[in-house]
Amino acid sequence: MPESALGRAWPAAFAFFLALAALPTLVFGLLVGFGELHAQPGLFAWAICTSVAVGFGALLGRDLMVMTRLVRALQNYPQHLPRDTSLLVPGMRTLGQEAIRLVQAERISRARLSASAAEDRALVERLPDPLMKLDATGNLIWRNASAITAFGNETGALLRHPTLRAALAAAAEGRAPVREKIALAAPVPRELEVTLISLGGPVYMLVNDRTHERALEKMRADFIANSSHELRTPLASLIGFIETLRGPAANDRQAQARFLGIMTEQAARMQRLLDDLLSLSRIEISEHQPPEEMQSIAPVLERIVASLEPVLRANDARIDCTLAPDLPMIPADADQLAQIFTNLLDNAIKYGKRGGTIRLQAVRAGADTRFEPGGVLVSVADDGAGIAREHIPRLTERFYRVDKGRSRAVGGTGLGLAIVKHVVNRHRGRLVIESAEGQGSVFMVWLPGRGF
Repeated sequence: MPESALGRAWPAAFAFFLALAALPTLVFGLLVGFGELHAQPGLFAWAICTSVAVGFGALLGRDLMVMTRLVRALQNYPQHLPRDTSLLVPGMRTLGQEAIRLVQAERISRARLSASAAEDRALVERLPDPLMKLDATGNLIWRNASAITAFGNETGALLRHPTLRAALAAAAEGRAPVREKIALAAPVPRELEVTLISLGGPVYMLVNDRTHERALEKMRADFIANSSHELRTPLASLIGFIETLRGPAANDRQAQARFLGIMTEQAARMQRLLDDLLSLSRIEISEHQPPEEMQSIAPVLERIVASLEPVLRANDARIDCTLAPDLPMIPADADQLAQIFTNLLDNAIKYGKRGGTIRLQAVRAGADTRFEPGGVLVSVADDGAGIAREHIPRLTERFYRVDKGRSRAVGGTGLGLAIVKHVVNRHRGRLVIESAEGQGSVFMVWLPGRGF
């Protein structure tokens, strides 16, 4: 309320007080005048005191009513505060206005603190590294968006790790940060560095995923070892043919044509090998990060079948493609899905019976109890010679070949199924191989749906 309004309200309150105080005195005087009472000094003084008490009590009661409204409003903070303080005596009015001012200042302070807390929470949510809040026993209380993206439903495996449990106990006992290296084996190998900070009750855990750096280091070492081994034979052949063409066959047209054809095949083999090595390395680097984009697998499979028409005609083979109409969308990388099924179908054509039929089927998972429901199950079956049981566990190893001569003859690099395995791992799926000699082979790929 403006100060001018308060100044006008005070005389009215004072006049009201005088009227209430004079009324008992006037009644006492009339009674004495009519002879109803004897004018005694003590009795007169009592009348005056009573009049003053009545007037002051009425005025104070009104102030107490206003102050009661103020107290109730303060108890219901931060709802509306009363602003009608015009009838309060100056001291009470000042007290009420000061209380309102303090409450309003407190309201502003709390609003600022709330805004600051919201900013801090938003900053923590946007941290690129996973951050988790745990209780003293290691149970998850809260995690930021990066932790959800990085671990999803796999957080339990991390929290149950023996090394982390020991580090958590050490952090809870002291105030210094505790740092540990943790290796997770499933669902894909991961190497983590965790920092645990205790605040007396909860423990905050910051996770730094070093899998990418370790994969790069391993990729360099593996690339040198594997490429040097696999490239030695075709490179030696090229060097030998070049020396022959520059020497004994320098003028032999027929030998030159034949040698140049072999050199072209060897160069193409080296090119395929390098392409597969680089592809495998790229997949391994991102294997610990599952894809998030939702894809429909049916169009991917249809495009692959169409692209393999020239190879099918060359081998006099056909693909019997059956795609269920109710296939769900799945989180997947479309290019990597194409790598999986191109490799599997290409192998089925190369190692299947000439003039045979490859059966490609995609259904909603659930009928086969070996695979969790909710995803997609794709199978590629051929009618070739089949694979002996002892070879099946090693088929996805790099450069492992059941028949090395035939593999090289059909242009295989020994990396196709290794690529399939790592892509399936990145998608958190499963690869199951069934085969028996003389009965063909079936390669089944299960890919989970959203939220698995």
